Amino acid sequence: MTATAFEIGLNSFGDVATDDGRTLHDAETVRLIIEEAKLAEASGVDVFSVGEHYRPGHVDTATPVLLSAIATVTERIRLGTSVTVLSTNDPVRLYHDFSTLDAVSNGRAQLVLGRASATESFPLFGYDLADYEQLFDEKLELFMRLQREETVTWSGTVRAPLVEQRLQPRMRRGSIPTWIGVGGSPNSVIRAAHHGLPVMLAIIGGRPQRFAGHVDLYHRALQQFGHAPQPIGQHSLGLIADTDEEARETWWQYWEPVVTQLAEERGFYKPTRERYEAEIGKGALFVGSPETVARKIATTARDLQLNRFDLKYDIFHLPRQARARTIELLGREVAPRVRELLTKEPTHV
Repeated sequence: MTATAFEIGLNSFGDVATDDGRTLHDAETVRLIIEEAKLAEASGVDVFSVGEHYRPGHVDTATPVLLSAIATVTERIRLGTSVTVLSTNDPVRLYHDFSTLDAVSNGRAQLVLGRASATESFPLFGYDLADYEQLFDEKLELFMRLQREETVTWSGTVRAPLVEQRLQPRMRRGSIPTWIGVGGSPNSVIRAAHHGLPVMLAIIGGRPQRFAGHVDLYHRALQQFGHAPQPIGQHSLGLIADTDEEARETWWQYWEPVVTQLAEERGFYKPTRERYEAEIGKGALFVGSPETVARKIATTARDLQLNRFDLKYDIFHLPRQARARTIELLGREVAPRVRELLTKEPTHV
């Protein structure tokens, strides 16, 4: 693809923000996200996406509703999900949600489907983790048929059968852009290729270049399944500020307690300043001034043959002012600089 077509997006997981040291209420954070999406559009960001989580401190539990609210106050920016937990969603309900969002937004809807790295939705909605793989496989097959076929007859083990069912409002012809989130599993790459769907690489730690083998596998699998080349995106965390020092010190203050908690829950490494600096230098944290972040995105885009890069800009209790500055700098300075760098040395796509 051309450098001018390279897409830059923002991801929110609905992390509760602070304002002058005061933690915002949930409803205030919901309204803040809507304002941040407006700012993202005004700043020139291409895509604004919201996740789906059911943990304390997150307010992204009704993503299609939030995206529809954003659609009514924006005109251009594309609207999607940074993850939709397909395994614990009903494909019919999901189709209706996103066909309606697509209508409200005048064709700007898209989504990333994932199996869930956080599993709170399974007990919440009455699903068994033992069915993790089967739930996703069957529901993905049904969801794509609902998008691609006018009427669907289907039966499986995860929901009631459908007989010549036509859903409405209809999605646009050819369906909405639907990505598969990949957290490191080669099977997820092959699954995406089987359905001819683009992949979003969720890279939240370690060198992004370690996913180069997944990219190669994806291209080969697409070819073997007889599908045309599809876009590849990357989702990573970070913060942009006017200087490298400001960005590093601000992100460390809020990132360290979050990773400490995750380390206790999931057995991750406990964060140290040394590891943190390594993640910024060669790892998956995109933290720094606009020039620093732009150069890192461009390098990763070349190495992984990316078509899109999404930055998760919110983290627990990060001040709303820091969130806003990241959004502004990403759209106004980082995005054009990335495209300039890629023009000089484009990706291999």
